[in-house]
Amino acid sequence: MKNILTRALALTTTLMLSAALAGCGSTPASSANQSASAAPENNDKPADSAESAAADSDAAQNDASDLSYIKDKGTLVVGITDFEPMDYKDESGTWIGFDADMAKAFAESLGVSAEFVEIDWDNKVMELDGRTIDCVWNGMTLTPEVTSAMECSDAYCNNAQVIVVPVDKADSFQDKDNIPEVSFAVEAGSAGEAQASALELEHTPVATQADALMEVAAGTSDAAIIDSLMAAAMIGEGTGYANLTYTVGLNSEEYGVGFRKGSDLAAALNDFFAASTQDGSMLAVAERYGVQAALIK
Repeated sequence: MKNILTRALALTTTLMLSAALAGCGSTPASSANQSASAAPENNDKPADSAESAAADSDAAQNDASDLSYIKDKGTLVVGITDFEPMDYKDESGTWIGFDADMAKAFAESLGVSAEFVEIDWDNKVMELDGRTIDCVWNGMTLTPEVTSAMECSDAYCNNAQVIVVPVDKADSFQDKDNIPEVSFAVEAGSAGEAQASALELEHTPVATQADALMEVAAGTSDAAIIDSLMAAAMIGEGTGYANLTYTVGLNSEEYGVGFRKGSDLAAALNDFFAASTQDGSMLAVAERYGVQAALIK
């Protein structure tokens, strides 16, 4: 009986020691699992640092002087549409016009060259903020929407939105308050589209004002609303649209140049405009394209 008790005690002791050893062995495994699960967190830190560095770089770029940015890269990228007499191509494919020539002169005064990029007018703010262009210089009306989204220059030209129709329809479009219920073509995102909306006129947005004129000439739209400066240059006797005319003015407005919000280029352009007015060079360019009467003194 004593032997049986002795062997039972020994067996119990052995089992307890085994359990203790097993318990001790579980600690490193648990630690290893915790280390493994912690590893990805440590690996995330370089990515966080990279993202932070990228954000800092973007912030620094946005805070930097736009004038310095332009001079460093050597070009002033000008966002435009085909808009005679402000921006259009000559027979050799070179961009000319009152705005184009003034943009070239301004770029030259900064010691850089002007590069012209045709844009979707409805996306002008996005193009500007995305730095695909550096300014919008294309007979742009200074509307509240424009001035709130861009850093704008002083106004330099007077303008108005006018109705363009076939010559034989002109008599029906002489009264702003009594416009016939017809279909208008307007440039998307333009002051012409804003006027059509304000007057609750049926209208179809197209890519450019030039397209709006083609719509009327082709008879696919009854009328168009475009800038008076463009109408004076592109329609009527001696032009490609001799069968069209412009009638009633819908408003009065002013042109300005738009830069990124907070840009110091706007102040630099204002100084350039002042100097160009004083030395007569701005008037000379205006006379070249027949817009001298629209200049703001």
